[in-house]
Amino acid sequence: MNTQTDAFLKDKNQTAADADWAEVGKSHPHESAVLHVLGEARYTDDIPELQGTLHAALGLSSKAHAHILAMNFDAVKSARGVVAVYTAKDIPGTNDCGPIIHDDPILSAGLVEYVGQPIFIVVADTHDNARRAVRKAEIVYEELQAILTPQEARQAQSFVVPPMHLQRGDAQAAFERSPHRVKGELYVGGQEQFYLEGQISYAIPKEDRGMLVLCSTQHPSEMQHVVAHALGVHSHNIVVECRRMGGGFGGKESQSALWAAAAAISAAHLKRPVKLRADRDDDMMVTGKRHCFYYDYEVGHDDEGRIIAARVEMVSRAGFSADLSAPVATRAVCHFDNTYYLGDVDIRAMCGKTNTQSNTAFRGFGGPQGAIAIEYIIDEIARNLNKDALDIRKINFYGRNDAEGRNVTQYGQTIVDNIIHELTAELEISSDYQQRRADIKAFNAHSPVLKKGLAFTPVKFGIAFNVTHLNQAGALVHIYTDGSVLVNHGGCEMGQGVNTKVCQVVAHELGLNLDKVRATATDTSKVANTSATAASTGADLNGKAAQNAAHTLRQRLAEFAVKTYGGEPADVRFAAGLVSVNGLDIPFEALVQKAYLARVQLWSDGFYATPGLHWDPKTMSGNPFSYFAYGASVSEVIVDTLTGEWKLLRADALYDAGNSLNPAIDIGQVEGAFIQGMGWLTTEELWWNKGGKLMTHAPSTYKIPAISDCPEDFRVSLYKNRNVQDSIHRSKAVGEPPLLLPFSVFFAIRDAIASVAGYRHNPPLNAPATSEAILNAINAVESMAAAVQTA
Repeated sequence: MNTQTDAFLKDKNQTAADADWAEVGKSHPHESAVLHVLGEARYTDDIPELQGTLHAALGLSSKAHAHILAMNFDAVKSARGVVAVYTAKDIPGTNDCGPIIHDDPILSAGLVEYVGQPIFIVVADTHDNARRAVRKAEIVYEELQAILTPQEARQAQSFVVPPMHLQRGDAQAAFERSPHRVKGELYVGGQEQFYLEGQISYAIPKEDRGMLVLCSTQHPSEMQHVVAHALGVHSHNIVVECRRMGGGFGGKESQSALWAAAAAISAAHLKRPVKLRADRDDDMMVTGKRHCFYYDYEVGHDDEGRIIAARVEMVSRAGFSADLSAPVATRAVCHFDNTYYLGDVDIRAMCGKTNTQSNTAFRGFGGPQGAIAIEYIIDEIARNLNKDALDIRKINFYGRNDAEGRNVTQYGQTIVDNIIHELTAELEISSDYQQRRADIKAFNAHSPVLKKGLAFTPVKFGIAFNVTHLNQAGALVHIYTDGSVLVNHGGCEMGQGVNTKVCQVVAHELGLNLDKVRATATDTSKVANTSATAASTGADLNGKAAQNAAHTLRQRLAEFAVKTYGGEPADVRFAAGLVSVNGLDIPFEALVQKAYLARVQLWSDGFYATPGLHWDPKTMSGNPFSYFAYGASVSEVIVDTLTGEWKLLRADALYDAGNSLNPAIDIGQVEGAFIQGMGWLTTEELWWNKGGKLMTHAPSTYKIPAISDCPEDFRVSLYKNRNVQDSIHRSKAVGEPPLLLPFSVFFAIRDAIASVAGYRHNPPLNAPATSEAILNAINAVESMAAAVQTA
């Protein structure tokens, strides 16, 4: 960073205006809210098609693992409207769309490794004609043995990357001095992103081997690289643009590349625009999901429930290629502690290579999978000791700068912002936890069929990309002569409000009302080499970069104002659309017009790189996170023990958004994450048949939460706090961390099941806790109780 940037970063967040005027911290509506309601918000498929546009569809493998012996496309080529068929040999450049390791072909070159793997592209005059034609292909396979589960991958030592191992202290010695041990297994299923807008790319050829790709993606720069490599051209030949997505949730971080590349390859051959829009079934069959995890764990603890030693082995279903499985596993390892100090640990993580879709990013990115394991263990300890799980959680919480060092994570990062004690205390009171706990026990004692459950779970979530160099962002800010402002940054809008927040930051910095600032589509020809909008860093990184650009412009205007009207640059104020200089209040647009005539540069770039991050993947240690976001939730459920049906009656969530940039948007994010996470842990079940075909590949067979699944009593609040780190206006990220809040729903269900046998036995409940899984757990608990009575 240059000297100017370094000086800017020294907490100049509040210098843009007086304390009585601000555009940040207000509950402004989403910048596209009106367009969404009116149906005028333009998504990729809404863009008017150019003359001559063709439509593509992908031909998919019907086998989980096989060699392709022969392919016959005669019937495909003679089908109505078909223009061309392309296979791997027709790719002019590199046949790869892997984001890290180059093991993910765009089209199979002879070996298929999951049911749904793309083999060929059909281009036709209409979308329907292309989809009908792909079904006419004749493919002869030689089937091979398939691995479908993480347990099978572990047994076969089949991994997409080498296993990871993190150790601190001497876990074995700590186990030997532990009075009690808890050991067991757990399985937590995956999750389909189920964005409302499916995967889609529209490739438009330009002159001199250029290509414009309009794509629904969280990572335009990655799409630019993949398309350039596939076409065998330089990156400067490719422009990728994304105005907005109808949801992403991680599913459009790396895996939009396949669709962008296939559309671009077809367009390059035909010299005509080609659109590739995935049908929902094809989308779910082709793309990866949240990684399911299998755990083998053991924990030693004392009589009070304090953890002394911990060992866990986590095996994820990576799928057939590496994709982002390694960083997902790394984050799972780093979040195994959640809010608890673990002194002596032995943590192992493996990314199982299976003949299924290559799993990828999903909101939380391994953090939820890591944290739920320790919460499950805490739940076990509490029931074994006949104590409230909240009490066990409290005594295991991280300390705060104490002499014992109970504020250092297992990977070596010192926690300097621990507020979980205060946040927990506030929610415990506001949710009336203790009284409700007593009331529920009384209810269960007199209700033989319907059982209620209650659980309190905390959250600590690290904010930053695992890979240090990704923690950077750029932005452009233009001031026009009428005083309006245009912002372009590297973040992608997928409904989370990043454009709204960035515009608020710029408006605040220039002293303007928000309606004077507008954000444009993310575009690789404007801000280059952007990171994905992921890891909850969208507003943090791009907000800082835009603030940097706006700060430069404000300085220029202040210097011009002083030159014109006198005074000192440091005394110039920008607030409420006025520039106050040397006793005069000048409308912002009037000053801008004068500055333009005086040839003052009215646009600037901005840049930001998160300071203080480092990570050693060999030792799995370092300072991978800029800060931590905290939260906690309390959930109350009722379970029908005869059917396994259940309902969430009330949910209380308290989330640490720091000094929130936009409380309304942040609360909406917490609510959405809560329900999405609840779906992952309760209703959303992915199921593959014995042949490796995903059978839950449509809304008819895959159950996401609906409005009827939301609790009638849903209380979400933001914890009053201010980030200790110099984040954008001392705010905190709100994208991924709240997805861990609905852990309380899962453990409330487990609590209700445990009440069937007087809370004396730990229900063997895996996730998702479907009605079938709940019934199985009830039967298991009843069998445990019967065995004790018989003995």
